[in-house]
Amino acid sequence: TTLSTHTIIKKGIIVSQNTSEVGQIISANNLPDTLPAFTKKSNVADSRLGAKSLFATDDFFADKSRILNPDAPIFVVGKFDDNGKWMDGWETRRKRHLGYDYLVIQLARPTKIAGLDIDTSHFTGNFPSSASVDALYAPELLQQDEAELTSLSKEDWDGKNWQALVGMTPLQGHNHELVEIDHEQTVTHIRLNIYPDGGVARLRVYGDIQLDASLNTQGETLDLAGALNGGRAIASNDAHFGEASNLLLPTKAPNMGDGWETRRRREPGNDWCIIALGQAGIVDSIEIDTAHFKGNYPDKVSIQAVYSSNTPEQTLVTQSMFWETLLEPQKTNADDIHHFGKDKLQIDQPITHIRVNIFPDGGISRVRVYGKIAEANIDTGTNTDSKETK
Repeated sequence: TTLSTHTIIKKGIIVSQNTSEVGQIISANNLPDTLPAFTKKSNVADSRLGAKSLFATDDFFADKSRILNPDAPIFVVGKFDDNGKWMDGWETRRKRHLGYDYLVIQLARPTKIAGLDIDTSHFTGNFPSSASVDALYAPELLQQDEAELTSLSKEDWDGKNWQALVGMTPLQGHNHELVEIDHEQTVTHIRLNIYPDGGVARLRVYGDIQLDASLNTQGETLDLAGALNGGRAIASNDAHFGEASNLLLPTKAPNMGDGWETRRRREPGNDWCIIALGQAGIVDSIEIDTAHFKGNYPDKVSIQAVYSSNTPEQTLVTQSMFWETLLEPQKTNADDIHHFGKDKLQIDQPITHIRVNIFPDGGISRVRVYGKIAEANIDTGTNTDSKETK
C-alpha cells in the first residue's frame, strides 16, 4: 500500500485528499445543489444513444471517447497507463506553442440545444483555462459510415460551416460549468474548443430532439417513449439500484444494472415512474422487458396515461395517480419480454405521458411504447391541460 494524494476543489478552494489505497475509486460528488431546468431535457452527447467523438486535435493522455460516457467521472488512485496518469475524460498533452485543442462530437440526433455541462471533475492541475463551443448542421454526415467519418482530417473539419454557440468561457477545476443556450437552430455536431490544452471529464449537451417531419405524414410506427425519439423519464418514487431513464435506452440491456430497480418495499403500496413521450401519439402496443431480473422482477405491471402537453412536471407528478388506465395490471415473468397489443390497451386517443406502476417493487429493464405520432394536439378524455383533477 502506498500513500497517494488526490487534489480536489471544494467551493473554489483547492484542497488535498490523502488516500492510502492504490486502486481506490473516488467519485466526483460535486454537482450543484440546484440544477438549471435544461438538464431535464435529453442529453444527446451520450454514447449509449449513439453520440460519437469523431475527431480530436490531440488525446494523448485520455481518449476522446471517454467524454461521452454517461456514468459520473471517477478518479482511480495510482492508475497509470503508458502515457501517464489515467484520467476519466478527454485530455490533451501540454502545448508548447501557440494554439488550442478541439474535439468534434456527432450528437445522437439532430437537436435544438438548450444548455451544456462542461464537466471538469477530477481535473485540477490539468483543466483548460477556458473553453468555447461551435455548432454545425450537417445531416449528410449522419449518413456516412465510421470509416468515412474517421478519415476526415483537421483541414476537413476546419472547413465546415461552424457557427459560434458558446463564446470563450472561463473554467474551474473539478467543476460543472453549466451554460444555458438560447439557440433555435437544429444542430447535428458540436466542436468543443479548449484553451490552450488540458482535460475535460464530460460534455453533456441537453436539448429537444428534432425528429424527421415525414414521420408525422407517413404514419410510421415508432417507439414514442424511446430516448432517441425524445422520450424522457421525469420522475420516480424510488430508483435505489437503477435509474428510470435506463428504461428508454435503445439497446438491449447488458446486465441487471442497466434497468430501473427500486429498493425492497417494507410498507404497503407500489413503486412508479413517469415518462414523457417524445411526441404525442396514439399507442398501438406496449413492451415490458424484465431482462436479467430473475429474483427481483415485479409481480405485476400496469400503465396509466394522460394527454397533457403544457403542464409543469411537478403538477404532473401529483396528478398522475388519477390518470386513466392504459394497461390493466399484468403478471410478469423473470427475464422475459412481455408484449401487449391493442386488445389489452384501454385508450385509443393521443397521449403525452405514461406512468409505469410496478407491484409491489423490483426491477424492469426496458419499456417500449409503440405507436404513431398524433397529427395535432387535440382535446381528448385524457387531457389535463384544461381540466382540473377533482
